[in-house]
Amino acid sequence: MTGQKAQVPLAVTPVRVAGVATHGEGRTLEVRAVFDGSLIGRVPALRAEDVTRACEHAQVVLERGDFPQHQRARVLERAAQLLSERIEEFAHTIALEAGKPIRTARAEATRAVDTLTFSAVEARKLAGELVPLGATESGSGRIGFALRVPIGVITAITPFNFPLSLVAHKIGPAIAAGCPVVLKPASQTPLSAIDLVELLVEAGLPADWISVITGEVAEIGASLVENPIPRMITFTGSAPIGWGIAARAPRKRVKLELGSNAPVIIEPDADLKRAAASIRVGGYVQSGQSCISTQRVLVHRSVYEEFLELLRHEVETLVAGDPLDEATDVGPLITQKEQERVIEWIEEACTEGARLITGGTQLESGILAPAILADVPPAARIWAAEAFGPVVAVLSYGEFDEALELANASDFGMQAGVFTNDLAKAMTAIRRLDFGAVIINDVPTVRVDQQPYGGNRDSGNTREGPRYAVMDMTELRLASLPA
Repeated sequence: MTGQKAQVPLAVTPVRVAGVATHGEGRTLEVRAVFDGSLIGRVPALRAEDVTRACEHAQVVLERGDFPQHQRARVLERAAQLLSERIEEFAHTIALEAGKPIRTARAEATRAVDTLTFSAVEARKLAGELVPLGATESGSGRIGFALRVPIGVITAITPFNFPLSLVAHKIGPAIAAGCPVVLKPASQTPLSAIDLVELLVEAGLPADWISVITGEVAEIGASLVENPIPRMITFTGSAPIGWGIAARAPRKRVKLELGSNAPVIIEPDADLKRAAASIRVGGYVQSGQSCISTQRVLVHRSVYEEFLELLRHEVETLVAGDPLDEATDVGPLITQKEQERVIEWIEEACTEGARLITGGTQLESGILAPAILADVPPAARIWAAEAFGPVVAVLSYGEFDEALELANASDFGMQAGVFTNDLAKAMTAIRRLDFGAVIINDVPTVRVDQQPYGGNRDSGNTREGPRYAVMDMTELRLASLPA
């Protein structure tokens, strides 16, 4: 039509499989912006045979042994530098494909720089240990040392909510450890992962060190999990899928970083304004789509109503809208189906006795208004399960011991927070809360990338962070020699 431009179909973004740029032979997946549904990319829809090819070649790469430790460290250092120069580029991609507000997307890209930097440090200092064989009569006359050697090929499966940072947490330590990778990014958010792998190749990574597998789980899921070549699977995602992977791969080292419904306890001596301001971020950053999003808030009954009013004021200042708008605090949930689920859980909790303090409805922009629920029954799904949405559930308690018991009364155990100025209570919480981390005077949503990060119970079985991931991705090999 005159005066209108014809839309040019987006070209397929190729992925590297066994070092070869692969376009999918006409089979593609569309990648759409979460906020407005616009088409932002196409990626190959690969098949089970592509997974097999990637795994077989990764084993060849491992056996080739031509990527020594010092080179791996230099590649990671160079990649961190390149990424630091392209924060805006990566943040824009994250904001589009994940619906993450641009300021939060920048923070994610910056954290990925830190992850690569710490991975480079681990590559530099990767070492074994001396073993005092002569300490016993049976070992007398022998010298022993243990080397850290790569576990082998690694399959890495990552989720949509941190499409760059969590990929960096898989492949950065794998490079440091000397393990080739078969990477499966989330189907909704593959572009950041593809770009990161290309950046690593630009930094000097051998082009066939990482294969990227894009496609539908129904087509490639079984091959990713059951192929006999990878010795380790590292997975971040939902608990049912993660534990299902572990059950299907009993002979592999399966490391799981899964979900949670993170609690925070607020004692009457706490700075209530600070706590409310912290939950404004911790409960609603990236629309609550984080496994350590603050979800369950336990407030001492003596300050309960006062705190609810402070929190309501904080939450109602949040700006929901277009992720590319600098003013936006809360963007869309990953799909409309997920939004409908969260609304259903909110309505269900209200029928069970909870009070809706604010939010919980769809705005004109299509985004779910950030919600607060008070007096939430512990049996309600919005309290007991993982909400993964912009909603915080609040409940009062009488004694500190009761708060600890309520916090622990969960199938999950990723991170917990406690606001108190009583050092004895803080130490009691650290000892008694059955979580991977206990954060004092801040929300459980706090994470720094060098910490040992992970959870207990249904939240997983590992600790990520470059140092700890490298330990998982290597094995000790003893060498024993005559003295």
